[in-house]
Amino acid sequence: MDKAKKYMQSSTWAQVIFYIICIALSLAIILPFLHILALSFNAGTDSAQGGITFFPREFTTENIAQVFKQDNLINAFFISVFRTVLGTALGVFLMSMAAWALTIPGLPGRSKITFFIFFTMLFGGGTIPYYLVLSELGLTNTIWVYIFPSLYSVTNILLLRSAFMQVPMSLVEAARIDGMSEFRIFTDMVFPMSKPTLATVTLFTAVGHWNDWFSGSFYVRNAKLKPLATILQDMLTRQQGLSNILQKNSGAAGYRALENVKITGESLQMATIIVVILPIVIFYPFIQKYFVKGITIGSVKE
Repeated sequence: MDKAKKYMQSSTWAQVIFYIICIALSLAIILPFLHILALSFNAGTDSAQGGITFFPREFTTENIAQVFKQDNLINAFFISVFRTVLGTALGVFLMSMAAWALTIPGLPGRSKITFFIFFTMLFGGGTIPYYLVLSELGLTNTIWVYIFPSLYSVTNILLLRSAFMQVPMSLVEAARIDGMSEFRIFTDMVFPMSKPTLATVTLFTAVGHWNDWFSGSFYVRNAKLKPLATILQDMLTRQQGLSNILQKNSGAAGYRALENVKITGESLQMATIIVVILPIVIFYPFIQKYFVKGITIGSVKE
């Protein structure tokens, strides 16, 4: 009885410690987000004085309004939606097909192909060679530079491969004996049985497309083809540069101009963060139940 009592006490303390750690980690994520939200809705000049925690002290919507005043913002939004939807759909489907092929025991050279795919995670060609390849393929300064180069992700392929290896091969063999084609096996059996991992990979891919500002900044010159993240990044850079110039100007005119600037680089940065991550925050709860399950599939073997 003493041993059972000690075991229950130790188990209770372990649960208490576990909950404390979970609460601490949750607060470490939630509180910075609330701080960013407060700064985005607080006057920039007032925020520069400090003391803003989780609630705006001088509430304003000017920071958010300034973000939406940028040229080509609506067009950039549709560019981001287009690349995110099409790039995610094509990418997840093609990566799933590649991952399923790597689980077939009879695939010639399967181990060598897997090693070759994994090898690309360790070494890259560099930015300049990569740009030259895109230029030779005619992808630069086109909307397809957002889609084709990012169709495959080695990490996602390996994650999907681990999930597909959990599919009972007895069911697959029975389907083959019944005359079902490999494509139908893939679409009618593998896909429905791998929803958690597919949802996880879909989230990873969609977030990568939505937050990517680098491609639009370095590979596209046409302003009408730049995505939302690139437009907001350029706006933030210009606003920060203006604030730095005004702060360095020691003349009376510079001080008067600085007093008229209610939007600072930091407040605009916070508003930009909110605008960019808001669609992901809205979308994430709908697939949250699949996320944890999908990311842990394959970690435990029976």
